[in-house]
Amino acid sequence: MLDLKRRGKYLLLELDRGWLMIHLGMSGSLQWRTDPSAPGPHDHFGVVTDHGELRLHDPRRFGAVIHAASLADPLPAKLLSTLGVEPLEPIADTPALLRQIKQRRSPIKQALLAGDWVVGVGNIYASEALFHAGIRPTTAANRISMVRLQRLLEAIRKVLAQAVQLGGSSLQDFVHADGHLGDFQHHAMVYGRQGQPCRVCGSSIQRLVQAQRASYYCPKCQKP
Repeated sequence: MLDLKRRGKYLLLELDRGWLMIHLGMSGSLQWRTDPSAPGPHDHFGVVTDHGELRLHDPRRFGAVIHAASLADPLPAKLLSTLGVEPLEPIADTPALLRQIKQRRSPIKQALLAGDWVVGVGNIYASEALFHAGIRPTTAANRISMVRLQRLLEAIRKVLAQAVQLGGSSLQDFVHADGHLGDFQHHAMVYGRQGQPCRVCGSSIQRLVQAQRASYYCPKCQKP
């Protein structure tokens, strides 16, 4: 491998000949193997290097691997062109970004998960960012004031930075390439805490389902 990059949920590996685009889906993980053991039933792809093999382990098979001569080829260019901004990188035009989300009628939680406004805000981190911003997940995006949207953008950065520091979230399948688990789930303010007291006000954390995904929120700290 000559280079390794990330764009949204795509890992971009530059090889001697072309690029690999790897998407882990919902249950996939990359595992680094230095032993010569045979692939297991959920090991679907491997990159052999001078230092070992990087395997794609995906029990539910929602992941994907694409090879292209260049990232400018039609398929990778199409997939990458639909992605929103990287929230942990400097954003050149924050007002334009806020105006974009202000035009949407969908619930703000679903707008975050779409990935064409900002990337990297999965289901766990969307619930957490909305809590820190004081916004209920059912609130229509176009009804949220610019001040609250700015607060949400700042909350997204805060939550993602904390998640990176804690190694991500390991609820079911996620592990690092070295096999270690993430620790963010133990620090969550609302996610997975239905019926437990809010860490801020003591109210009971609520759960609802939006577009087949669970959302968690505090009815007192988060306003419609």
